[in-house]
Amino acid sequence: MRRSRFLEISLAIATAGLFAAGSGVAGTEDVVKVTPLGSHDGEFCLFDRAMVLEDPDGTRLLFDAGRTVAGADDPRLGDIDVVLVSHMHGDHVGDRRIPASNAGECGKPDVSVGTTPNTNSIDIVMAKNAQIVTGSDMAQFFGTKLKSLGGDAGLSKLVRFGASYKVGGVSIATVPAVHTNGVSPAFIGGKLGELLEAAGLQIAAGPATSYVLKFSNGLVVFLSGDTGITAEQDAVVRGHYGAKLAVMNIGNTFTTGPLEAAYVVNELIRPNAVIASHANERATEGGEMIDGTKTASFVDAASMPVHLPLSGRTMAFNADGDCASGC
Repeated sequence: MRRSRFLEISLAIATAGLFAAGSGVAGTEDVVKVTPLGSHDGEFCLFDRAMVLEDPDGTRLLFDAGRTVAGADDPRLGDIDVVLVSHMHGDHVGDRRIPASNAGECGKPDVSVGTTPNTNSIDIVMAKNAQIVTGSDMAQFFGTKLKSLGGDAGLSKLVRFGASYKVGGVSIATVPAVHTNGVSPAFIGGKLGELLEAAGLQIAAGPATSYVLKFSNGLVVFLSGDTGITAEQDAVVRGHYGAKLAVMNIGNTFTTGPLEAAYVVNELIRPNAVIASHANERATEGGEMIDGTKTASFVDAASMPVHLPLSGRTMAFNADGDCASGC
């Protein structure tokens, strides 16, 4: 009788442990996975902006495919439900791209494959039958582009600033970004494109966009794009949405510099962790940060953990923005 009772208790404990693991109580399943898709495996390189964010329910979002995703056939992509584009500059929407991972050098990737006038982002949307979610007038531009290629213009979704749109378990909101957002003549083509090229002009596609994503595990993530310092980072991103993880551009001159970016995260957004982005440099060698880089300056100045987006390395984050694995 005593032995039977012991076995019964042991079985109950084992079953409870399995249930906890399967339900995410142990913190191993209920996480958001973030996988940078840079030009060189295991490194943080010159043109790296792209990343895939995956909800616990499997919904997958590609942010700023840019030049470091090797087109729609890139084996690192997998299924993509949503493509996000912060603005129309070629290094974010994708005016050209790498032919494959590790082409060229980290400080000078081979981005010789042209993607105009479609853009790398639209090529991926067409192949994956994904939605493309943007703020401002980019949505109409992308919808028209999809229609001209025989695709569904309805896949281009507009989310105005202050609104949100849900795909699977992920709520997508847009926040104003302070940055230019011109459409290159190469994306327009035809006579109009030629005239704009000759005049040295671009067509504005409305304000650039930052994103706030809320995942089904409760994690709120801020994707800065190329924004500068804004009041919304305090009042909206922190005050309203309560972002716990930030992906922050640090490249200087064209975006916030490393010290300005540190001010944004330290004083305005105050997340629990940050992923550095858009450093415009070879930031690592052998997966280790290089001293004296802008990335190193940002890491030193930030008051919270800073994670480097090493290409192909998946990081997992819990609802509080704490790294559960891969960091």
